Formats: sequence, C-alpha cells, structure tokens
Amino acid sequence: MFRRFIFGFRQTKFFQRTVSTQIFLQNKWKKRAIIAPPVASMALWGFNKKDDDNDNVITNKQVLLAKADALYENSEYQNVYDLLKKYKENKDVEILWRLARTLFNMSKTASDVEGKKMIYEAYELIDEALKLKDDHWAVHKWFAVVLDKKNNYEGIKARLNSLYTVKTHLMKASELNPNDATTLYMLGNWCYQVADLAWYQRKIANTIFGKVPESTFDDALIYFEKAEIVDPLFYSHNLLSLGKTYLKLGKKTEAIKYLKMTTDYLARNNDDHAAKVEASKILGTL
Repeated sequence: MFRRFIFGFRQTKFFQRTVSTQIFLQNKWKKRAIIAPPVASMALWGFNKKDDDNDNVITNKQVLLAKADALYENSEYQNVYDLLKKYKENKDVEILWRLARTLFNMSKTASDVEGKKMIYEAYELIDEALKLKDDHWAVHKWFAVVLDKKNNYEGIKARLNSLYTVKTHLMKASELNPNDATTLYMLGNWCYQVADLAWYQRKIANTIFGKVPESTFDDALIYFEKAEIVDPLFYSHNLLSLGKTYLKLGKKTEAIKYLKMTTDYLARNNDDHAAKVEASKILGTL
C-alpha cells in the first residue's frame, strides 16, 4: 500500500577528499601504527602529533575518522565497520553515527536475516548517539534513515506511525546543516511519496492506522531543486526525482530535461544504474 522511501542512496560528495589527501592521511595512519608505542596507540583521543610543515596538530581521532570516511567513499563498508567497531564503547558521537551509516549500507547487500540484524544494531548506535548529542546534523539525518528502515521490518503500521518522526529528524538535520544535499533530497522524497498516495490508499490508511501526513508535489519539488542548487549533479536519483515531479505537475518540457540528464549521468554504482534505467523507461513513454 505504501511505497518504500528511497533512503538507499550513497553519499558522493560530502566526505569526498582528493586522492592525494587520502594517501597522505592513510600514510600518516600507517606510520603511526608502526612507530607509536602501545600505550600511546591505546590513548586514541589524547595522542597528538605536530605537522612540521604547517604546524597543524592532527590527532589520532581525526586520522581515524578521515581514514573511515575515505574507505566509506570507496564503498569499503566492511573495512569501515572493522576499523570503527573497536571504539564504539568510547561513546563518541562521531564514531557512533558513522557505524550506523556503515551498517545501513552493509544491510543493502546482506541476506534478509543479516540485514535485519545490521539495521537493529545501527538503530541502537544512532539512538545512543542522539541521546549523547541532540544538536548534531548527521545524527538526526541517520536516525531518520535507520528508523525508517527499522520500521520497514516491523510492518506498515509502524512505518506510518513514524512518518512524522522521520520528517522531524530530517528537518532538524537540514536546519543544523542546510548545505547537505542528501538531506534535502530525502525531504523531497518524503514529500513525493506522501503526495503520491492515491486517495483510496490514504482513506484506507487513515481508517486503519490513523491520520496519515499530507504533502504535495510542489513541496517535493522545492526540496529537490534546493538540493540541486546546493550541490549540482550530486546524485542521479535527485535528477530522476526532479523529472518525475515535473511530470506529476504537468510540466513535460522540464521533466524531459531532467530525465535526459539522468540518462546521461555517469554511473558509479548500482543506484546510478537503476536511476538511468528508470529514466529511460519513462522517456520511452513520452
């Protein structure tokens, strides 16, 4: 009855670093692992090293997070998890939300049983992060993503009942970081899916589960356009969503423009390939 929200995106730019920076950080990490004495290595958050060239101080934590983000950008999710899981008992928010994000992505290619375990572990981690720090944009963002996925396992009633909560956390994430394009995309997708409910589906849902949120395709368009302004061409599915939303609004010329941009998009992962295929199918009907 109620379509799945497409939160299965892959961030492509927010944590993006140049190859040279990644190599520099990885080399720093490797050298420190070799030369640091055991006690210093264990003091993860306290050991500092000064860069002789620019007099900047780089902590072990900064290097750890940079390495994790570089691995994440390369879709090496298992390596990210293996790197960070040993530090989750430190109750550090930056570790916790990254672990939740990684588990969410790992769950997409896992079996149903293993995927469910990963999502429930991710929820425990991101829920703990939220309790520790409720003014962190990434914590709110990934809480919304993981909560929606968790409730997918618990049935349509749980998902419908959490719609307001999901949007509230996405709105908070966007308020704290208005320049994160993927959060804007997710808000647009939330509006699109709610607006796309047929009247009879909404009536049944309201009768059985209580009042369902309302939204419009105009609302969705605002978020998709904002995302594209903040970070042009950041995600194939945002282009696809722009095309589909313009179609819903009866603006065929604009729709074709964005659908063609989607088909021309350089595919880097399965999400991109899926977007290109869907855009081609829609164009074939116009």
